[in-house]
Amino acid sequence: MEKAVLITVDIKGKRGWLAEDRAAELRELVRSSGVSVEHEIICHREKVTPDLFIGKGKFCELVSISTEKKVNAVIFNNDLTPTQLRNLEKALEGIKVLDRTQLILDIFSQHARSSEGKIQVELAQMEYLLPRLTGKGIELSRLGGGIGTRGPGEKILEYDRRKIRHRISRLKVELKDLERRRLALRKRRKDSMLSTVAIVGYTNAGKTTLLNRLTDSKMLAADKLFSTLDPVARSFVLPNGLKILFHDTVGFLYDLPHHLVESFKATLEEISSADILIHVLDASNPRAPELNEAVHTVLKELGAEKKIMINVLNKIDLVDNEVYLNKTKKGFDSAIAASALRGEGIDLIVDKVSEILSGLVMEIKIEIPNSRMDKVNLIYEKGKVKYREDRSDSVYIEAIVPVRLKSLL
Repeated sequence: MEKAVLITVDIKGKRGWLAEDRAAELRELVRSSGVSVEHEIICHREKVTPDLFIGKGKFCELVSISTEKKVNAVIFNNDLTPTQLRNLEKALEGIKVLDRTQLILDIFSQHARSSEGKIQVELAQMEYLLPRLTGKGIELSRLGGGIGTRGPGEKILEYDRRKIRHRISRLKVELKDLERRRLALRKRRKDSMLSTVAIVGYTNAGKTTLLNRLTDSKMLAADKLFSTLDPVARSFVLPNGLKILFHDTVGFLYDLPHHLVESFKATLEEISSADILIHVLDASNPRAPELNEAVHTVLKELGAEKKIMINVLNKIDLVDNEVYLNKTKKGFDSAIAASALRGEGIDLIVDKVSEILSGLVMEIKIEIPNSRMDKVNLIYEKGKVKYREDRSDSVYIEAIVPVRLKSLL
């Protein structure tokens, strides 16, 4: 296992999380990438230095610790310029230096499974590395494997700038093709009268576990950040007979780099088109309010901040303090306390979705001629039949169906 020293630099006057909280999240990100954390450094500065990002004194401390711990990598919780990356790697004599964006991309490259996910990761990596070719030079080869070398980044020396730009153009064309297919798929869903519910939230809040519990799915759920990268859709029938789709989505992150949001907008579009958002929060995390704010920041960037939302305080099985849980619930509008792992609160979530979507269904009593069995099949396919009577020349049905189906009967 590779070993790393982590550095979080707090810049005076920059609003946001406390340095200690940012450092804790970096630790989780590094753990998700499969790297051992040997030491952590938190420093506060008036401003960054143009050559090394940190000051000379802190850099000497970094060199000493890196030598003593025999680490393979130094990971910054900030984004570095090409010059800073080059200077740091040169001064650290062969130890890899990664910034926050590189670390996130490395994790993304590990977890992308679908062709679309892999294309989006490669596009983000290429766009990140292109302006750094001159700045970093031969270090981009990163021979030997491990963190910072996964995915398309390994092949960077095989391209010159012109070829990289051409590759970026090709990837964007491929994403456009996939976008057209998704639009066609959404149109089919709309035509089939399927309502959609997107499960959103901070990474590792338990979104995939909730999807598995709701739909009896078998998607991988792990206690790691970004364990699920590719979007997943599963069908579900509400108690009122309405058929819907639940969408699992990629987790959000504090201060997620803007160009990563842009690269993954294709995946995140499912959020913008959903009828309801289920926002999953980790009730056991003392930073829940800050995580909530980070999620809403990304939703605003996607133009989805005004969607109908159900707040779910997940992982209550990890909360022993009832007073703390009640206080946390008060901080969120009509939040549902749940444990996706144990199945607690699931019925309440389903009932809430049913309540919100109830206006989309209606009860019908209809007699259909035997010559129009296609309409009978349509009712079975789109709704829930409560009573059926086969008569000599017709079929009498009582059912709950989507309102939009009425015009077709």
